[in-house]
Amino acid sequence: MAAIVSALFIGALFGFGLAVSEMIDPARVIGFLDVGGRWDPTLLFVMGGALAVTLPTFPLILRRARPLFAEFFALPTKSRLDGSLIAGAIIFGIGWGIAGFCPGPALAALTSGSPGVALFVVAMIAGQWAGSLFEQRP
Repeated sequence: MAAIVSALFIGALFGFGLAVSEMIDPARVIGFLDVGGRWDPTLLFVMGGALAVTLPTFPLILRRARPLFAEFFALPTKSRLDGSLIAGAIIFGIGWGIAGFCPGPALAALTSGSPGVALFVVAMIAGQWAGSLFEQRP
């Protein structure tokens, strides 16, 4: 139960941070990607803030024997770039550039009640499901 409450709290905190930083507004993301026009550096500051917290604390957290609410750390095991990773990154980037949303901000933006956001989330979930059909299972 502690893991569920913790995940709910952290997810709500993340969503609140996205809303406060206005990252649930696609115009912010599209403005960041518009380097030849009216460039908006807001996203750069949000990413910089995230890195300023993550870079010093991640190694400290990994020194623990295990996470607080799990049996083990679930870390990526891949260490090489492959075609599916590159293709996925390209598809993600194109979708992010077109829509101005990535998964976290899209879910947080559902609170706006916008039909466009809801449609995006439905399409995102469908795309994730379709992508899972192509995953290689061990």
